[in-house]
Amino acid sequence: MPLPAPVQDVALLLARLLVGAVLVAHGWDKLAGQGVAATAGFMGSLGVPAPQVAAVAVGVLELVGGLLLVLGAATAVVGLLVVVDMALAAWLVHAENGVFVTDGGWELVGVIAAVSLALAAAGPGRASVDHALLGRRSRGRRRVAR
Repeated sequence: MPLPAPVQDVALLLARLLVGAVLVAHGWDKLAGQGVAATAGFMGSLGVPAPQVAAVAVGVLELVGGLLLVLGAATAVVGLLVVVDMALAAWLVHAENGVFVTDGGWELVGVIAAVSLALAAAGPGRASVDHALLGRRSRGRRRVAR
């Protein structure tokens, strides 16, 4: 039995705020905290092609994508892009370290990917830019798709 719509909206809002804030923090760190050069150096050491471009792309995706998730804007697209980003991070960096983040494992990127995928599938809820712009039209599409 699904939760009542207002409860769903609050749950989706809290999920967006939390995951968005984590992404913003990580994106900011890649671009301005540790910086693009350090991020690119790390990516290069992993064999990532064009590490400078990859560092900027991932930093911008996490920073801007995180802000968009907080706002509930372009949620499906951003959610799927974040899933790809986190899958690559898990594969290239974290998988060999096991599950736990304290050991460098994949648990954080796994949870971010799972929540981002759920947001892409469920939508951002009514307290969002997507809902304000698409409103009933987006709900109608969902009904037809089910």
